[in-house]
This record gives sequence, structure tokens and C-alpha cells, in this order.
Amino acid sequence: MDIRIKELIAIGASIAANCKPCLEYHVNKAKENGADEQEIAEAIAVAKMVRKGSTSQMDEFITTCLKATKPM
Repeated sequence: MDIRIKELIAIGASIAANCKPCLEYHVNKAKENGADEQEIAEAIAVAKMVRKGSTSQMDEFITTCLKATKPM
């Protein structure tokens, strides 16, 4: 796997980790290593979809936990 692809993956990981400095760093490194704006935008879009899915699942789990702890 070349460095360009690794940096695109790192963009996704940065978004998943909610790390702004990481995202800025990896976007710049991706550009330095030949990634174009479209590739970066696609990496960001995929990461946002994954993050949205995990957030939705966690919200459902939280609701289940709250229902389980409600006093009768």
C-alpha cells in the first residue's frame, strides 16, 4: 500500500477519533503524497458515514440501557 492510500485511511481514522489536529495533518500529508481533492473528499465522506452509523448504534444502545435502569 502506498503512502497516498495510507494517508487517505489516516484521514478516516482522524475523523473517527474526532481529532482535528490529526485530520489537518493527514489532509496535508495526503496532498503532499499525490492525493487530489476528490480522493480526500471521498475519504471524508466514507468516514462520516461510518461515524454516523456508529453514533446511531450507540444512541440505540444508550436508550436500551436507560430503559433497563428505569425504576418500576
